[in-house]
Amino acid sequence: MELRCPDQKTNVGPGNFLPRKALVVDEYPESLGYYSAMLQAYGYQVRRCRTYPEAVGCLGNEAFDSVIVSQGTPQFEGSCVLKRALEVDRSLPVVVVARYLDMGTYIEAMQLGATDYLVEPLTAWEIGRLLPYGTCLSALA
Repeated sequence: MELRCPDQKTNVGPGNFLPRKALVVDEYPESLGYYSAMLQAYGYQVRRCRTYPEAVGCLGNEAFDSVIVSQGTPQFEGSCVLKRALEVDRSLPVVVVARYLDMGTYIEAMQLGATDYLVEPLTAWEIGRLLPYGTCLSALA
């Protein structure tokens, strides 16, 4: 059972902000850097994982506010991350990103509970649209 501080996603006092955390999972270092930089601009702390087993291990051991996971191949290796994330926290937004649209994987991801399935590269606007309401936007202004 995961214990989560109820104030984890809110201000915890005057001038004190508890940063949001995102998990980004992609086998390509350039994609990890790309998405991490955008999320950091939105005020997130980012945990990067290059393998799906590493990401599965992080889920449940750390609390996250958002997850971005690459599809992998058409066999959808990223599904193990999606399943684990929603097992830990059913309300956790998990976005699957793909290098190309695969309708079978799209359907599978959405049936498993993904928040969205998008084809790369995502823009800063698309990333911002996916984040929970109230995220700090000052870095992008």
